[in-house]
Amino acid sequence: IETRLRPVQAANTTCQAAQSPGEQAVAAAALRSDRFRLEREGDWQRLDAMVTAMEKGKLRKLSDDDVLALPVLYRNLLSSLSIARESSLDAGLIAYLESLTLRAYFMVYGTRTSLGGWCRSFFGGGLSRAVRAIWPDLLVALAAMVAGAVLGFFLVDADTDWYFRLVPAQFSDVRVPGASREALLSTLFGETDGDGLGVFAAYLFSNNAQVAIMAFALGFAFGVPSILLLVYNMVGLGAMVWLFASRGLAVEFIGWLSIHGTTELLAILLAGAAGLHIGRALGFPGQRSHMVALSQAGRTAAQVMAGVVVMLICAGLLEGFGRQLIQSTAIRYAIGYGILALWLAYFFAFRPRRS
Repeated sequence: IETRLRPVQAANTTCQAAQSPGEQAVAAAALRSDRFRLEREGDWQRLDAMVTAMEKGKLRKLSDDDVLALPVLYRNLLSSLSIARESSLDAGLIAYLESLTLRAYFMVYGTRTSLGGWCRSFFGGGLSRAVRAIWPDLLVALAAMVAGAVLGFFLVDADTDWYFRLVPAQFSDVRVPGASREALLSTLFGETDGDGLGVFAAYLFSNNAQVAIMAFALGFAFGVPSILLLVYNMVGLGAMVWLFASRGLAVEFIGWLSIHGTTELLAILLAGAAGLHIGRALGFPGQRSHMVALSQAGRTAAQVMAGVVVMLICAGLLEGFGRQLIQSTAIRYAIGYGILALWLAYFFAFRPRRS
């Protein structure tokens, strides 16, 4: 390197006498940039070639020495970039180093997996582990939902006027206190018009999807809004159960609801628990800092919510086809609670080893 630089230095020394101070400063900076580049350019080119090969999916073509040298070359590149910025070297060199640093960062620290690999990891144990990790929050969310349903049932049982406050008005055509058994039974079986059971089922699905999202999103406020939302969402369902139970149709109503309701309500339960998990991490971080606790809770809750989205899609398919095609209460129970058993077995009994 010194041999290559001597002619340049000699030429610069000869010309310095004829240059102004500003021109001499520019020439000195260019000389520093050239020396800096010559001393480190070999490592940059080697790292650039390695990163390019990895970006093209040719990782196996790299030698063992190259793989072992990758983190060392990356740290040296960071040092070079820091020096170049502090020394105010030419902008082109700094831009090249910044671009190479960004590319190398994703190769050294980035997650490189295909969509299929992510799905295998997620459904092959990641989702079930995330659900089991929030089991205390699941218990709290379950208690809130049960309390809401019981509250709605007994409020209407004590005063039927509560029914009209808890159940949306568009579903009070036939399904109202005082309706005959035959009228209520006709809403559970057979063909219905657009204002009947189909609209009610669509309302339940859209409402439950919104509740699931809101229950998760409001968890940051220490989980209190999530609990209130879970309770509020279930009081209307409790009122509907009272209505059909008053005419001896509780079994038939719950059977109709079970086809898609078991999956939907379980999805709401998981979403509410995910929101509570974030609120609990915010309020009770333990020995961790708030940022670390929220980061860890956020990753777990995000996995659970990804599963909730899948469950809501499944519930929509079950509601769209099962409700229309199946008219047997026994089969409705078998489908609804059979699917619920599969979900619970997946979440709590499926424990694959970590790869």
